[in-house]
Amino acid sequence: MSETPDQQQQDQLHILVVEDDASLAEWIFDYLTDHGYLVTVANRGDTAVEMVKTDDPDLVVLDVMLPEKDGFQVCTEVRHFYHKPVLMLTARGEESDEVRGLECGADDYLAKPVRPKVLLARIKLLLNRRGQIVADDHHIVGSLSIDLVSRTVKLHDDDVSLSSQEFELLCLLVENAGKVMSREQLVSRMRGINYDGFDRSIDINISRLRKKLGDSSGNPSRIKTVRGKGYLLAVDAW
Repeated sequence: MSETPDQQQQDQLHILVVEDDASLAEWIFDYLTDHGYLVTVANRGDTAVEMVKTDDPDLVVLDVMLPEKDGFQVCTEVRHFYHKPVLMLTARGEESDEVRGLECGADDYLAKPVRPKVLLARIKLLLNRRGQIVADDHHIVGSLSIDLVSRTVKLHDDDVSLSSQEFELLCLLVENAGKVMSREQLVSRMRGINYDGFDRSIDINISRLRKKLGDSSGNPSRIKTVRGKGYLLAVDAW
């Protein structure tokens, strides 16, 4: 396995795998390489932060348990400058890890033991969503402006820094402004899986969006909670 990327080919997407279990890192490296990705590996948290900063990979697969800095610390730190997808690997059955990972800015999570086909499917979903560009390359609601090509958001002409997952969620809400979007609909569109009644990823990202967009957490007026139904982006609140 290579610790630093060779010259990246134009048609390859670069994935950084951050995993200190050498055997697991090796099979992920081999599996993703066999499926056409350029893969590099970091086995420490502090090293991972520097590699994200210098290499700017298209996606990061990030384990929670790491030496020097754990996955939560790494995710929190890189989110100050890295806005591409982060897929976090969590211990099986540890809901607290999943929630904390999402709160740190992870786009999705996958419980160990990692299943190869599921890992590949989640990676493809995150990368494909990021690559989608529609004919109408802007969404505008009042003073909120979303550029779908540059993937930037402005509110009152001020830049709003969002993670990949937050950006996608905001786009879905804006595309359906004035309509209630259920958790089932949002989970299906965002994660490509059926809502099981326990998935908190949407709620956590809604909370993060409200904070970044200046909406009240106690009495939100921009992204409203419709009890028993879902969420609604108000058209006249921007």
